[in-house]
Amino acid sequence: MAKVKVHVFLKPGVLDVQGKAVEGALKGLGWSGVSDVRVGKLIEFDFEGADAEAEAKRMCETLLANTVIESYRVEVA
Repeated sequence: MAKVKVHVFLKPGVLDVQGKAVEGALKGLGWSGVSDVRVGKLIEFDFEGADAEAEAKRMCETLLANTVIESYRVEVA
């Protein structure tokens, strides 16, 4: 059984509204050196079967990531 982690994040150039909101909040709380905040998501699951990395990439292309505006990275342990 493989432990799979999929990191999904917006592609460069795509406006990250949530990242801007977090950046504004951090600055409002006194962290003035914060800039270019990007927010993503982490999806973790166990996978039983052959070639967990290839299957996780297929999952990303099919469901887990909107590949028009998002990129992803797969880690398998």
